[in-house]
Amino acid sequence: MDDRVPRVPEQKRPGSLREPETLRFDVLGPVRARRGEQPLATGSPQQRALLAALLLREGRTATAAELIDALWGEEPPSQALAAVRTYASRLRKVLDPGVLVSESGGYAVRGLGEGALDLAAAQEWAAEAEKAKGAGALGRARELLNRALGLWDGEALAGVPGPYAEAQRVRLEEWRLGLLESRLDMDLEQGCHAEAVSELTALTAAYPLRERLRELLMLALYRSGRQAEALAVYADTRRLLAEELGVDPRPGLRALQRRILQADPDLAEPSAPQAEPSAAPVRPAQLPATVPDFTGRSSFVTELSEVLAGASGDGGDGGRVMAVSALAGIGGVGKTTLAVHVAHRARPAFPDGQLYVDLQGAGSRSAEPETVLGAFLRALGAADSAIPDSLEERAALYRSMLDGRRVLVLLDNAKDAAQVRPLLPGTEGCAALVTSRVRMVDLAGAHLVDLDVMSPEEALALFTKIVGEERVASERKAALDVVAACGFLPLAIRIAASRLAARRTWTVSVLAAKLADERRRLDELQAGDLAVKATFELGYGQLEPAQARAFRLLGLADGPDMSLAAAAAVLDLPPEETEDLLESLVDTSLLESAAPGRYRFHDLVRLYARACAERDESSPGERAAAMSRLLDFYLATTARVYAIEHPRDRLVDDLEPTSYPGLRFTEGAAALDWLYTEAGPLLACVRQAAGTERLRRAVDLLWAAKDLTESGANSHQYETTARATCEATRAMGDERAEGRARTVLSDVLLVSGRIQQAEDEAQVAMALAETAHDATAVSWVANNRGLVCLHQSRFGDGKVFFDQALEGLRAAGNRPFEATALGNLSRAYLGMGNTDKAVEIARRGLAAHSEIGRSVRLANSHFALGVALTQADRHAEALTEFSDALRIFNEHRQRLWEGVTNFRIAQVHLAAHRPAQAAQHAELALTLGCIGGDRMRGNVLTLLGRALAELAQVDRARACWQDALALYEQSGAPESDIARRLLAHASAG
Repeated sequence: MDDRVPRVPEQKRPGSLREPETLRFDVLGPVRARRGEQPLATGSPQQRALLAALLLREGRTATAAELIDALWGEEPPSQALAAVRTYASRLRKVLDPGVLVSESGGYAVRGLGEGALDLAAAQEWAAEAEKAKGAGALGRARELLNRALGLWDGEALAGVPGPYAEAQRVRLEEWRLGLLESRLDMDLEQGCHAEAVSELTALTAAYPLRERLRELLMLALYRSGRQAEALAVYADTRRLLAEELGVDPRPGLRALQRRILQADPDLAEPSAPQAEPSAAPVRPAQLPATVPDFTGRSSFVTELSEVLAGASGDGGDGGRVMAVSALAGIGGVGKTTLAVHVAHRARPAFPDGQLYVDLQGAGSRSAEPETVLGAFLRALGAADSAIPDSLEERAALYRSMLDGRRVLVLLDNAKDAAQVRPLLPGTEGCAALVTSRVRMVDLAGAHLVDLDVMSPEEALALFTKIVGEERVASERKAALDVVAACGFLPLAIRIAASRLAARRTWTVSVLAAKLADERRRLDELQAGDLAVKATFELGYGQLEPAQARAFRLLGLADGPDMSLAAAAAVLDLPPEETEDLLESLVDTSLLESAAPGRYRFHDLVRLYARACAERDESSPGERAAAMSRLLDFYLATTARVYAIEHPRDRLVDDLEPTSYPGLRFTEGAAALDWLYTEAGPLLACVRQAAGTERLRRAVDLLWAAKDLTESGANSHQYETTARATCEATRAMGDERAEGRARTVLSDVLLVSGRIQQAEDEAQVAMALAETAHDATAVSWVANNRGLVCLHQSRFGDGKVFFDQALEGLRAAGNRPFEATALGNLSRAYLGMGNTDKAVEIARRGLAAHSEIGRSVRLANSHFALGVALTQADRHAEALTEFSDALRIFNEHRQRLWEGVTNFRIAQVHLAAHRPAQAAQHAELALTLGCIGGDRMRGNVLTLLGRALAELAQVDRARACWQDALALYEQSGAPESDIARRLLAHASAG
């Protein structure tokens, strides 16, 4: 028989359409035959062995002697030939006519349809992957290899006897591992380091002597910032090879260890990153469109272009530097327009891409550098899981990804030099253009440019380009009057000219006459922000009354943008009418359309709109009413989202009443989409309402949106808002509102693992809630205090608090939260050593939630029962509960809960002596993050170390325990003693 990896040619491309009754065969798993989707009986193991041997012959004839040797080897039965003929006859009856043919005393399988054999599909996808890789399309190659690998269904030729099948199993498994290593190598090239660690950990446990897998694991760990573990993998490998085979690691593995020890900068990023359409964009082109009517500024264009030429090496002397130019000037002077125009001219000198961001420095809440860096890293091709948390780490990765590239970065509307510094490339060949309202004299090495208003000639030229030469030529004096009334400020000129261009019945003189009364504003142009107001007044003065009202009221709201539905609430108008008004404002350039159905103000325009509201609204009550409607809209809608996610929970019945309705949802996915999309504007609304008569509703809105923090998606912003509401409620002396705000804050602190702070807030919240007779908050904070006790191993105290919570929840008829509290009480009984009672109570909680229906809290009940069953050593049952919990957490986008569930699954596998599976799930927990912050991450690392130690990867285990100890000491966690004992034992061993 042929000993090559089987190749089955002449089959059409896999994945193309098949006839419903096509005959298909599988060998990458159990040997099976199907007609369409109907399984066919392939007989005994020996009969399947015959079928497999023929399928793997690539359509060539196998003689009877070859088939006998394939099935039985050197000791065939006496009736072997008769048996072969019988098997062939039976298969011929099952298969289509003409498929199994007799020829020259042997047999062959012929006439297979397109994609009929899974092995053929895998071979073709693997070949296409190799071509894609050669062309630099790594994303496409990874996708094709994943398809090929997905065709395996366990062991190839599973259950098929005979020496031929055994030899082919070995070869097919070797081929599969080669494909897997190739795909993992491309994973690392594409920056998917964190995701690869989990898979590689499991693979190295399953194939401990396969050095290529160990090498990939070392590289993945190193690029994930886990250098000590990477070196520990090498030490484990060297020891294992010496003990098992008496050899040293191969040269490639030794070279990688040396490079890690030397912190080789070439290891910090993929060796040959490739730009490709199917992967995350690695050649960004983010510059906004340049205006077609750019006018004047020729000296500035030349000056800035020369600076950029120095960065690109085109400056004439051949040198390359990292160039920074900072443009400063009043709002509306044209800084962004000039910078974008210059950047577009310089694009050929920066072939590796252009990055752009609006830093929102003119507003009250400028963009945070770490958030901007996250967006830049994604645009440069970094996977989400590879983006670190801290500002310093993100800035370092950003500079590393730009090293060796020629990228232009445009940082628009910066607040100050401190905001800009982390966003500068820092490497030669790159350049940055910065615009700001302030001169950045403290930005080291920056080329400073002060941009003033246009000259009269430039202003008139800009006005003429927008309006048209024909209309201006006959009214030159009136046109000069218009640009003078605009203060020669480019943005003001553009607004005025656009208005005139859109009104063909107006003459230039009509526009000049309308602006005549506003000429006093010229003096105000030199007073900072007042100059901006003077400019925008031109556009505002042309609005119809309904448009002007919309402009004023919409500008009152904080937040990065606003949805159409939220705007309708502010204006108290139907959505259709609201959309017409907003689109008309977009046409005037007073409002921007951020995306379909979403709108935003430029920061300076928002300030002007608010000034108009204070000046022009006849009654302050109208402004307050608009903000009240917006808050009502968010509270009512968020309450509906909460009700969908937590069915029959009574919290929604105890929230402050609303007068304005919210949105309704037909299914949970749409509700969650709304909540996460609106997180920024929603939390901004809460902060804005702090310190007003709307405070109680704001606190309740924050409470109803609590899933934002448990998901891990908006934890920092949510915590900031919670602290602001606590301060506001305390200042106003509202005990009920402050009790609820501190209850919410204690939730946040529990999620992040700051247990003592959570306890401090919960104590204050309890006292306030009891004084205010707020039964809902009392029950909630009692549950929180019980959770604090669990973390502090005060299980008896925890039981007291959970009993208190349960008493209040039963009195309120809050069955879902009661079921959740039962799950928490179960853990208190576990801590007190009463496992049977814990399992019983957890089952009661699960039964209650099951009656209510599928919700995120049903997952919590599965989780609680899984924890109890784990301690009862009922591992199979525990895994079932955790698996159910994991599916529900995933559906409801609770990433941190997914992480902690993977941690618990890892505990079960370790207790059941399955260290490889334990390590894999522990790695998943590290990637996802967990409820409990750094302390829980320490627990995960401790568990991972235990699993690795059982896999004889002692050095890597030691590295995990050292990292865990550092986290424990940083958070003051008592588990630090456990980590020290493990490290001491490892050193002694």
